[in-house]
Formats: sequence, structure tokens, C-alpha cells
Amino acid sequence: MDQFSVPGLYQGYDRIAFGGYVAGRLAEGVASKAVRVDFRGPVPVETAVVRAGLDGGGVELRHADGRVLAIAVPAAGLADTAPPAPPTLAEAARAAQALRDATPPEEAGPDCFGCGFGRTASTGLRMHCGRVENRDDVVACDWTPDAAHAGPDGTVAPELVWGALDCPGNWAGRLLGSQRVGAMTASLTATLPRPVRAGEPHVVYAWVREESGRKHGYGMAVVAADGELCAAGEALWIDPREE
Repeated sequence: MDQFSVPGLYQGYDRIAFGGYVAGRLAEGVASKAVRVDFRGPVPVETAVVRAGLDGGGVELRHADGRVLAIAVPAAGLADTAPPAPPTLAEAARAAQALRDATPPEEAGPDCFGCGFGRTASTGLRMHCGRVENRDDVVACDWTPDAAHAGPDGTVAPELVWGALDCPGNWAGRLLGSQRVGAMTASLTATLPRPVRAGEPHVVYAWVREESGRKHGYGMAVVAADGELCAAGEALWIDPREE
């Protein structure tokens, strides 16, 4: 059992911790190549939370008042055995820039560590996944991780690689699917087969797997410029209830 708090830098919605970062912090304690994290409630930033082991190799995150906020468990793997082919680096870069150019300030959304438009390369991940030209199955962006997100050996922290898998699903849902604004990550499953290195270009892309009512399932991946898979994930997002 240990206690930590999520720095304010890593927020998703206002004063709420970025889900991908939280999932990555929990995955640290699970001895499995693939890990699934289910969110039970919002995790506040700058607030002490407790990470504790569970029977079966899982980990749970609790608020100081005892509420369970998230649970991480070993996963058998990912359901997508044949994901879409990744776009080229040039295609991903054009998709990201087109999204930035088309988004006016009043529609920029929250100051999210993962996809906030006001974030710089050193203060956020800038996962601005736009539509890929001549394709209707994926959204994508280019990503050259900043040294601020890496350790002394130049490897990006695993919790931030988890973070890079979070927001792309949101863009897939909004641009290719039927997801509404204000949706939240309900679960995130990931595997990180190869380290991501700062200063090296990558392609991040996502696609819609299935949708039913308020539930939206996505696949996401991070690939290096040489085409090698660095990270892959699946996410479930839930729309807010209609008033």
C-alpha cells in the first residue's frame, strides 16, 4: 500500500486527474503484459489517494475517505487481433495540423494534459488526432515526445505512454462515431511492447470498434517511425446522461 497525489499538471477535465495518467500509475503495480483499468469515480488532482494491492494481482485506488476510484487487473490481451494499418508519419502530421487549424479557441475544450490545445510539447502530450486524408476508418496525429516527459535514459515514462492512448479514442468517437462532448473514459486496457523514446517521431492513431447507446469502444495504437508497435490499447467511453 502506498499514497501519492496526482500533480495538477496532469489534469484532464478541470481539477480532475487525466485518466490515462492514472491508469498508467495503477498499471505499475500489476505484473502483466496487458492491464485493464476500470474507473469508478473521478480522481481529484493535488489530493492524496491510496494505491493498494488486491488478491489475484490487481491494484485499487482509493480516496482518503475509503471510496474506490479505480481498479487495475491483469488482462488476457486485446480483442483487436487485426487493427487498421497505421497512417504514414506525413499523413498523421497533416491530420493533426488540419484539426488544429479547424478548431477555434471557443471550441478548444478543457485544459487537458493529453489533448489540450493550449498545452505546449513540454506541458502536455498534444494528442490532436484528426481525420486522415482518403481514409474513413482512423484518426491520427504525429507525436515526437518532449524530453520533459522522459527519464535520464530518454525513455518516456510508461504512465505517459498510457496517457498517449487515452485521448485518441475520444477523437475517434467525436470525428468518426457518435460520441457526445463531455464523455468520460470508463475503462482503458493497454500493453506497451516497446519503449517510446523522446525526440523520436511516432504515429498515434485510433479507430471505432463498436458503439451502443451511451457506450463507445475504441482501439488505439502508438507506432514508431519504422512501423514497430510501441503501445496498443482499447477503451470504453461513456456519454453524459441527457438532461
